Amino acid sequence: MDQSFTDSSGAFSDCPSDRSGEFPSDEPSTSSSSARAGLHRLLVSSAASYSDDVVRDLISDIESTTAAAETQRRAAMELRLLAKHSPENRLRIAEAGAIGPLVALMSHPDSQLQEQGVTAILNLSLCEENKGRIADAGAIRPLVRALRSGTPVARENAACAFFRLAQMDELRAAIGRSGAIPPLVALLESGGIRGKKDAATALFELLSSRENKVRAVESGIVRTLLDLIADSESGMVDKAAYVLHSVVEVAEGRAVAVEEDGVPVLVELMEVGTSRQKEIAVRSLYEICSESAAYRKKVVHEGAIPALISLSQSKTNKAKKKAEALIALLRQTSNRQQQQQLK
Repeated sequence: MDQSFTDSSGAFSDCPSDRSGEFPSDEPSTSSSSARAGLHRLLVSSAASYSDDVVRDLISDIESTTAAAETQRRAAMELRLLAKHSPENRLRIAEAGAIGPLVALMSHPDSQLQEQGVTAILNLSLCEENKGRIADAGAIRPLVRALRSGTPVARENAACAFFRLAQMDELRAAIGRSGAIPPLVALLESGGIRGKKDAATALFELLSSRENKVRAVESGIVRTLLDLIADSESGMVDKAAYVLHSVVEVAEGRAVAVEEDGVPVLVELMEVGTSRQKEIAVRSLYEICSESAAYRKKVVHEGAIPALISLSQSKTNKAKKKAEALIALLRQTSNRQQQQQLK
């Protein structure tokens, strides 16, 4: 995997199991006694293993063509909570045959049933053995639809599910081809803070593929990332900076970053950011300058030299080495220009 990922553990944390409440906010009203009984049953079940018969009954409720939507929603919720709280149950639920019905639920016209299906699939995807099964059950396209038009929770959890699935090399390209990149970029741009973070995490994993980097550039990710980096109050500066670095590793990303005035944004980050932000900024600037004398001139014109000299004298070894390398690259270009002028 790209070295940038191994250096980014402080900027990214794994998408956890779902962060939903035990009951959705729009759960149909019930009597207080039945609500308490249901809550007790769910909380007990989440801490202990259900029998296989009970799991199969829940799957049957989801698959039933005559069951009320509330029954299906409750069954999906119980499976979701079982998977949320117990690693062992994630494997047992999958082996009982739940993945297919839950994938089908993601295409249900009821938005809350969709959300429960997406969230249950996310929780099951935390089990390594389940990832291939989820993809084989046809989950990728319904997850893309959830990203595009699902509830806010469904969109966030679909992004997290894609992060999990993209950890398999063979699924990363398939997810990109399925059309997941544009709605992830849209979530990064317009989602709430949780959605933005989940989208950035999923995109960072997906962008280890060159084809997906290009897809992200074509989806307009560069402008969104630069806006997040420039907004110190966004809570997204680190994540956006790391995703941008991944994007500028391809020529298409470098070109758009320069066209969108990304150089001054990165120079400012190198001047006033945290130590980690300065390091990733100089690495991105090095990528931008690596194959273009015109881009190097632009970096110099934007006043990067003083910040680079400061970084080259820092105690942070990685930032120091990359700053020294970029200074050498810029000086090389400057020397060539001077020689040409003397001829």
